[in-house]
This record gives sequence, structure tokens and C-alpha cells, in this order.
Amino acid sequence: MKLCIFAIALLIAASPLAAQRHQLGTVNAETPEGQLLQQIGQADDPAKKLASMQQFVAQFPKHEAIGWVYEQLQTAYLKAGQPDQAIEIGEKLIAMDADDIDAAHNNLKAAEAKKDPDLVAKWSGQTSQIARKVVASKQPTETDEVEDWKRRVDFAKQLDTYTEYSLYAAALQTADARKRILLGEALSARTPRSQYLPQVAEIQFAAHRQLGENEKAFTFAEKTLETDQSSEDMLAFVAEQYVQKKRNPDKVIAYSAKVVELVNTKPKPQGVSDADWAKKKNTLSGVAHFLSGSTLFEQNKFAAADKELRAALPQVEGNDQLKAATLFYAGLANYRMNNIPDALRFNQQCAAIKSPFQAKANENIRVMKGQPAAKK
Repeated sequence: MKLCIFAIALLIAASPLAAQRHQLGTVNAETPEGQLLQQIGQADDPAKKLASMQQFVAQFPKHEAIGWVYEQLQTAYLKAGQPDQAIEIGEKLIAMDADDIDAAHNNLKAAEAKKDPDLVAKWSGQTSQIARKVVASKQPTETDEVEDWKRRVDFAKQLDTYTEYSLYAAALQTADARKRILLGEALSARTPRSQYLPQVAEIQFAAHRQLGENEKAFTFAEKTLETDQSSEDMLAFVAEQYVQKKRNPDKVIAYSAKVVELVNTKPKPQGVSDADWAKKKNTLSGVAHFLSGSTLFEQNKFAAADKELRAALPQVEGNDQLKAATLFYAGLANYRMNNIPDALRFNQQCAAIKSPFQAKANENIRVMKGQPAAKK
């Protein structure tokens, strides 16, 4: 899966909410603090400007212009590639105004720059919380204030959506499987209908598998499939688990059919080579046809089982254990349909493969060879 940069990222570059933030006011150039503020406002060199702001914060932390300086300083730290310092200043701004959406957003950008999933989760959540307060705010009664309010609400909606994307991007980028799961849980808890939830669900599922948490992966995938059946990996995994647990045979057949449909209609995922995608399609199709065929056999639907198992055979080449199982069930299905020649052939091919089915296939061969139909 390849990370894409969405257009929404461009929409939040300049915030229309900034107009309501800290104002500089009148500067008294005859005072040391006024002279320093002038230096900050007039400096063209980013390094000198940053140094002047740092000096002001150190010398005049209680000055009425400190909020304005913090705003400039946080932006400067972000541009200078100093995310830790940007977050520290952002926290000071939020301590002054708990609803400072720009400070929270800048802290989110700093967390993303650090590639720190814990900080991304924290500031994504805080930015979303503030954005939703803006969206829920009442429309002003004064006509000249309505347009500004609409712009603020529209921006807040876009920013809230971006906070969802930030969780998805962090989950995609982090190497820590446990963090991927936690980021996905944060997204689903905050926005159960997020447009990024299907992608994040696949990431969470894969993370559970990576951690060896197969039962958790099964529970998670089973719940996900109740509302979203777009993941061929989850469908195949749950269908296989149902077979092992001897549960829900109808769902095994339905999910297996869905797997085949998806791998034959889905476009190749970004970042996946043609060869890898072809191999995955072949493998999943083979597994799906086998699961469906063996389940149909257990339901005494022998003709349908034979069709599925024959479809599986060319796709399970290279997987001797699955090939042996497929041949064995194909032999049984054909035997029950009184197609002894094919039943014998499938059992002979199965017996040639070292597998748990080998001994039983040899026994079946001895029985079938004694039947007149075997000579046809």
C-alpha cells in the first residue's frame, strides 16, 4: 500500500481562523521589549528573527505581546525543522487559549514531522476536538460576521477530516505493529464512518497477524466484514477460520465467492509489482475455491463441490499441501457422483504427494481399482 498525498493537505496550509488569534498591538520602541519586538518584525534573516524571538521569550515571558511572539516562534520552529520546540511553544499557546486550533494543528504537523505515532494520535485528537467545537458553534446574528463564520466552519470541517487522514498516514508509516493497531482504534472510536477506515482496518488486521494474534485478528476481521467486505485478505482468513472451527458453512461459501470476485475485479494496489499481485490473486483464488469446494462436499453438494475443486487445482500448484487436499476432496466428490475414472485419477495424483492425505488416498485407490467402473 502506498501513501498518497490528498488535496485536503493543501487546503489547510493557511488558516482563516488565525485572524482571531493574539494581536501585537502598539509597540513602544523606547523600551527594551519594544526594540526587540521591532527587531522581530523587521528581521529578514530567519535565523536572526528566531534568535530575537527566543531572546524575547527568555527576557519578557509575562509581556502582553508574548502570545503574538509564541505564534511567530512556533511557525519559525516548524520551518527550521525543530518539531520538539514547535510542540513546546504550541503547548504554551494552548495553555493561554484552550481552543487555539492553529496551535494544535501546528503541533500535529510537528508530530507528523517527527513520525511519532503517539504524538500524532494526541494532537490529531486535540485538533479534531477543537475543530468540532468550531463546527458546532452558533451562526452569529450580525450579518457582517456570517461570512467569516462560514469560512471558519468550512476550514474546521476540512481540518477535522485531515486529522483522520493523519491517523491513517501514521498507521501506514510506523513499523510498530502495536502502534498501528492503536492508531486504528483511535480513528474508529472518533469517526466510525471515516473514509479512511477501510484502509486502516486492513492495516490493523495485518498488524494482529504480524503479532501472532490470530484469534484477535479473527474477531476483528469477523466484525469488520459485517459492514465492509472489501478486503479479500480478511474474507479468506475468516472463511478458513470458519472451516477450522466447523462454523457458518454458508458464509464460507459466500466469502470464498467474494474473494474470487474481488481479486478478479480489483485494480492492482499502488506499490505492488505485477508479479506479486498476480501471485497473490492466484493464491487467494486457489484457497477460496478449495474452501468453497470442501465445504460444498460436506453439504453433499457433490457437483458444485467438483466444480469449485477443479477451479482450484491450477491455482494451487506450488503449494503441495493444499494441492493434496484439493485432489483428495475432488476424488471424494467424483466418487460420490460415481465418476470412478476421475475419482481414481485424483486419488492417484494425491497419493503421489507426501501429505496427511497420502495414506487415505492409497487406500481409496485400492478400493476403486476393484470396481468395474475404474476400467472405463
